[in-house]
Amino acid sequence: MMTYEEVMQNAKSQIGPYCKVCPVCNGRACGNQIPGPGAKGVGDVAIRNYEQWKKIRLNMDTICENTEPDTGITLFGEHYDYPFFAGPVGAMKLHYGEKYDDEAYNMILVSACREAGIAAFTGDGTNPAVFEAAAKAIKMNGGRGIPTVKPWNMDTIMEKLALFSDSGISAVAMDIDAAGLPFLKNMTPPAGSKTVEELSQIISEADIPFILKGIMTVKGAKKAWEAGASAIVVSNHGGRVLDQTPATAEVLEEIAEWNQGRMKILVDGGIRSGIDVFKALALGADGVLIARPFVQAVYGGGEEGVRLYVKKLGEELKDTMAMCGAKDIKSITRKMIWKG
Repeated sequence: MMTYEEVMQNAKSQIGPYCKVCPVCNGRACGNQIPGPGAKGVGDVAIRNYEQWKKIRLNMDTICENTEPDTGITLFGEHYDYPFFAGPVGAMKLHYGEKYDDEAYNMILVSACREAGIAAFTGDGTNPAVFEAAAKAIKMNGGRGIPTVKPWNMDTIMEKLALFSDSGISAVAMDIDAAGLPFLKNMTPPAGSKTVEELSQIISEADIPFILKGIMTVKGAKKAWEAGASAIVVSNHGGRVLDQTPATAEVLEEIAEWNQGRMKILVDGGIRSGIDVFKALALGADGVLIARPFVQAVYGGGEEGVRLYVKKLGEELKDTMAMCGAKDIKSITRKMIWKG
């Protein structure tokens, strides 16, 4: 049996030259290094994502019923043991070295997440094999995963989604903000921004709960709702698509206040602990996505590394809930956190 600390230590020699496997994955050491886990431009968005969660403090309250907190949630008919998911990552060899291609990475991640009681969002890329590998992994795990497609043209999107026609998935996602990825410019097939009307057509054709990832404003949330999205992910793509944006923690609450339950809200960007997960839920999210640390967990310990990271996050979340008086996820409220 490994420890999580051993997983992280082992990842240092396995993950390639770009990711430094820092004690805290805060975006500082990798900066604006792309390929790799870094951010676009000067690279400060990934750093800001992490730091803004740390500025939010917890309101402790232990004068309450002494019960074991229930961390489970239900999303689109699927029960999960925790309100967090592995975020979508693709092009593994380009960004993280030669150890795993996309098929091998997804086989480990999707299976390990399912066994740990959560699910993985899988990635997409310019190479069709990336999405095909995701489809294979999710099918082999009984549909327990959420594929994330890039904003290609309509025909390409439909061809990709057809790979999941008999897989039993509960939802599909599109990282609409990927329109800003440098390597998607001038591609064949074409990829880029979509109008509300175009998204509406895609969502209608998909005929399954559709998640739009890359929403950073109330205006964007309204457009996602108009297009028929069932959920959004408040996300700036880890700072990889546009420099100088706000952190996700800075815009989440305003978006959630407008949303009022219209759509499910997920959030990503710099969330690194169960305490961060708690803060996101208190600000109005229904769940969170975490990407880079799951990559490190896979490279450092395979399926065991993923299970250890999920266990670590889950225990941190349970402890925070107990110390703030939340008996279950629905009990987490805005009053349980402090923003100066």
